[in-house]
Amino acid sequence: MSTEQTPLYYHGTKADLKTGDLIEVGFVSNYGTKRKSKYIYLSETLDAATWGAELAFGDGKERIYIVEPTGSIEDDPNVTDKKFPGNPTKSYRSQHPFKVVGEVTDWKGHSPEQLKMMKDHLEKLKEQGIEAIED
Repeated sequence: MSTEQTPLYYHGTKADLKTGDLIEVGFVSNYGTKRKSKYIYLSETLDAATWGAELAFGDGKERIYIVEPTGSIEDDPNVTDKKFPGNPTKSYRSQHPFKVVGEVTDWKGHSPEQLKMMKDHLEKLKEQGIEAIED
């Protein structure tokens, strides 16, 4: 008998979703130049999902959903290849929808200083013509 558990996956956003909704590719990306996304992103860590919720465009409430991939997922090259070899952030992407199965309501955001530092960093990348998310 296997003792390996299926990991919990999280998706941070400002979208108002319900259990059973699908998060799909083709919507305007929350990052960069707001082009239509070719991938959707998820993580096994609340910290990575927290960044997703805090940095998402829009005025909606920051939310972290528990999601189930409906197809294959792969390491997110935006963080694993460029910043964190070996994928310690446990960040992934997919072209297949994620099904919302719940919401984390008791998560804690980053400090105002950490958030400002990250937003300043992303703004510098933008000024250099570098996309934060590369599909």
